[in-house]
Parts: sequence; C-alpha cells; structure tokens
Amino acid sequence: MADPGAPEPGGGPLSGILVADFSRILAGPYATMLLADMGADVIKVEGPAGDDTRSWTPPERDGESTYYLGINRGKRSIALDLRDDDDRADAQELARRADVVIENLRPGGMARFGLDHAAVAATNPGVVYASISGFGSGAGAHVPGYDLMVQAMSGLMSLTGDPDGPPFRAGISVFDVMAGNHATIGILAALRHRDRTGEGQHVEVNLLSSALTGLVNHSSAWVASGTVPYRMGNAHPSVFPYEPLPTADDDMIVAAGNDRQFGKLCEVLGIPGVAEDPRFARNADRTANREALRPILTERLAERGAVEWFELLTDAGVPCGPIQTIDGGFAMAERFGLEPVVEVGDGERAIPTTRHPIRFSTTPAVYRLPPPQLDEHGADLRKWLSER
Repeated sequence: MADPGAPEPGGGPLSGILVADFSRILAGPYATMLLADMGADVIKVEGPAGDDTRSWTPPERDGESTYYLGINRGKRSIALDLRDDDDRADAQELARRADVVIENLRPGGMARFGLDHAAVAATNPGVVYASISGFGSGAGAHVPGYDLMVQAMSGLMSLTGDPDGPPFRAGISVFDVMAGNHATIGILAALRHRDRTGEGQHVEVNLLSSALTGLVNHSSAWVASGTVPYRMGNAHPSVFPYEPLPTADDDMIVAAGNDRQFGKLCEVLGIPGVAEDPRFARNADRTANREALRPILTERLAERGAVEWFELLTDAGVPCGPIQTIDGGFAMAERFGLEPVVEVGDGERAIPTTRHPIRFSTTPAVYRLPPPQLDEHGADLRKWLSER
C-alpha cells in the first residue's frame, strides 16, 4: 500500500525502500541517515519525549541541537509510546510493511513490544532486520553499550595520548560511527540477498566487534604476533616519519610512507644525502633510528611555515598537511572542490548539512527533508498505518 505522505519516488539508488527506524542517539540514526541520503524512505519512530540527542546542547541552531540535526536529515518522524496498545499496533504495522527495520535497544528489548526479529519476520518474512548493540546478543547482552565504554574496553584509549600521560578518548564517538557504517553495509548486502532469493534476514552489529576490526594493524599485532601495542603519542609504531613535526609556525603532519616519498621529502628539504644514509635508507631503518632522524628533519622544517611546506611538499608528491581546526577542514574541502556543505529543506526550515560521503555517477545522493521535528509527520503516518 503506497504511503501518500512519502517523498516523491526517484532519486537515489535506494528509492522505493521503506525503513522503519526504531534506533536512537548515534549509531542507528547515522546509518539510517546514510540510507535516506541514498533514497530510502526512513520513518523515525521516537518515544513521546523524542530522541535523546534532541536535548544534547550546546551547540544549537534556532533552538535545535546540532548533534540531532547532524544525523537525522531525510527522515519523517512519528512519536509512538510502545507501552500504549494503539501506538504499539501502529509500530507493528509499520514493521510489517517495512523493507528494513533497525533498532538499537539492549538485546531482547524489542521482544516485549512484539517487535523483535522473530515477531516481525513472522508477518514480514522478507524483512531485513538490523540490530545494533554494545557487546552482542550473547553473553554480553546485559551490558549497556556506549561508545566511551567501548573505547576503553577495546584498547583504543590505551593507544591514544602521550606515552607518559593518561589514556584519552578519541574526539568523536568513533565506534558508534563505525558501527553505523557496518550496519549500513550489512543492510545493503542483505537487501541484495533478498533481491536474489526473496529471503530476509537478521543483521547484527555490535560496537566491540566494530572496534576490534577498526583497530586494524593494532589488532593484527596482537592476533598475529602476540604483541600488545601501547600509546606513542602521535607517532606510528611501524612508519617514520608519520607524525606531526614542527615548522617555523605551526606543526604539520608529514607522512612519508615509503622510500620514494622519503627521498622526495629529503630533496625538497635540501638534504638529499640523508635518504642515502644507511641509517635511513629503508622504512625499517628510519623507524629504528627515528630519534636520530627527527632533529635532522625538524631543523630544515623550521625554515618555513606549515602552509608553505604543504604547498612545496604536496607538489613533490609527499603526503603532508597542516593541523587545523574543523573550520579549516571544511575550507580545505571547499578548496579541493569537494563541496562539503549542502542545504536541506526549504525556507525557514532550510539548514546547511554535511554532504553524503559517497558520489554516485548515475544515482546521486538526495537531500529531500530537513531533520524532522518530533512527530512532525505523525498524523499522516497514523492515518496511513490505520488503513490495514
């Protein structure tokens, strides 16, 4: 049954896919925003008080949390109290009609509302049902899952900060975002399987597993060799130079990841003979002798400022970059023609938002709806859902 209030069909590779979004805060809403950008019709189901992030201020824009605004564009909102019989029936009907259901309650939490995977699949066997948790649906199901906890428990914080200082969290909820991306990938793969077979399935993502795969080389160091890595500040355990180095004004990142790049770096710095020094000829040598090499590089880098070095080294093919605040990051993206900011919504509801990160040559991302106000579309959606 077509939803008369749905966005106009067409645009985006997921046009025609209906997503019932029972998730909240970050990982799930981030995933469903990506799906909405790709054309899916996302219905955001909120409790009467709304998503927690609506109240996470400052900062704010026109009285709305920028945290909430940053991860909820492209969606329609309906407020449902799942403890209420009528509202719960509407939620179950929405799940019955959906192509995708996504939730991030503690494992088992949806069962008490008749909205767990088994219950939904009984009336909607083709559904792709995605669950996001902190520690999986097994022995860790009872543990609440918050990104900061997982940063601590996974080992990330032990890798972040100065060697002689305390552990630090990353500046963003990195594993929530990573889990949201993994949920999106899992949903798309499951939809592909359903297209071939007609069969739905349960997609499970947890923050700890996302963290362990996301720690990549550090995870491999432990799994493959039994080596426990520890924080090295901004240094890299296996590559040098690959860290901030001081210039005449600001620090800049220099990331000479192979011998050719290191040779180019030395040419631009006017010390070509250093690249031929046996202590520094190969990456393994440079890593072992980093304390001898670092002052040689910093002496030359002190002759110019970070921006000037960035231009010279980039022209020579040496990876590098000035350390900037986030406004500088957006300015750099503008300079490179990435058009990082797009506007979503019309008139007074129009807001600037960050562009979807994927470019499609044929079915580009769409930006149809601003982040919804609580229950903004509730009346139309309730009417539609009542047409059973």
